[in-house]
Amino acid sequence: MEYKSLYAAFDLYPSSKGAATHIHHMSKALFDYFGSGYLYVLGNDRLPVYQKEENIEILRFNELIPNYLQRAEAFGYHLSSFISEHKNLELVHFRDIWSGLAILDTERKYKTVYEINALASIELPYRYPYLSKKTLEKIKDIENYCIQKSDQVICPSKSIKENLIKLKVQEQKIQVISNGADLDMEFHEIIDKPSNYIVYFGALQYWQGIDDLIKAFAGLKDFDNLKLVICSSNRPSFSKPYRKLAEKLNIDKNIIWKFQLPKEELFDWVKHAKLSVAPLKDTERNILQGFSPLKIFESMALKTPVVATDIPSIREIIIDKENGRLVRPDRPSELSRVIRFMLDYPDYAVNIGNNGRKSIENNFSWPQKIRELHEIYSKLTKFGNQ
Repeated sequence: MEYKSLYAAFDLYPSSKGAATHIHHMSKALFDYFGSGYLYVLGNDRLPVYQKEENIEILRFNELIPNYLQRAEAFGYHLSSFISEHKNLELVHFRDIWSGLAILDTERKYKTVYEINALASIELPYRYPYLSKKTLEKIKDIENYCIQKSDQVICPSKSIKENLIKLKVQEQKIQVISNGADLDMEFHEIIDKPSNYIVYFGALQYWQGIDDLIKAFAGLKDFDNLKLVICSSNRPSFSKPYRKLAEKLNIDKNIIWKFQLPKEELFDWVKHAKLSVAPLKDTERNILQGFSPLKIFESMALKTPVVATDIPSIREIIIDKENGRLVRPDRPSELSRVIRFMLDYPDYAVNIGNNGRKSIENNFSWPQKIRELHEIYSKLTKFGNQ
């Protein structure tokens, strides 16, 4: 059977990272709208190349090519071949330029939605600092090509939209669909759970500000039995520099590390925490690009009070002292003081958590985001009117 929809992403799926959560919900919106579809993603040696789940066919590119750019090129080549064999596609939704090259560089009859969560020209230098200026300019050209050739651009925050407009993208072509969170989750008791802890969860890149959080936590040594639980979506090797910092500050025994937890177990840890902290840095990636961190939406949905960095993207989600607390970036001592205040006044913290949950219910649930996507699909295709 030939399906009418395709969702493509140069990301490992499934995985413990936030990108996989986003892929799950956005692709589900597409497949719910059309009733079926193809999901074309990255794989590895533990995931099947082909997988069928009812009306969804998952295809994974699992060639383990070490060089990132070479792997991206090979991924696009195989995706292009796949598209050429499927003539009945009506709408293709993609979230990266490597997919976009394959999807847009054809004589196509289908409509396209380019989902911009990040710009490779800004993201990649953090992962590969030795990329040449010439390579980055080529990547910028590809970004511009994908933006100009796609029928619709969507992004998860107003700050990303504003920055895209600065890059000369037509404002009417961009629609903001923020991230969201599930409202109905099951919880379980954690056997080895400490009695008193704060939590960070997510990746360990520099711009996430884990070093600032560890320095802030060092200022809370006087709290008896207080622990910092760091649930990393990365492998243990990524934590080495932060472990060394914790040892230097003599707080390593008060930090509990968890790695690549299943989503259900991760949410158990977040649910039972006193606070969830998102100490994001003032970097080009966070300020000039913009973003929409899932960890904040998910913490708020769990009624866990959030302390986060006061930067434009976060102010789209959190109103300080109402549904969360905001702290100026790159100031560990200030972060420490706000955490201390929240721990000293637990009733206040509970109220902040409850208000956070209401914000998700009113504005940021996944069903709301799916409806917003369906409106876009309806405008682009005839399918919704059939």
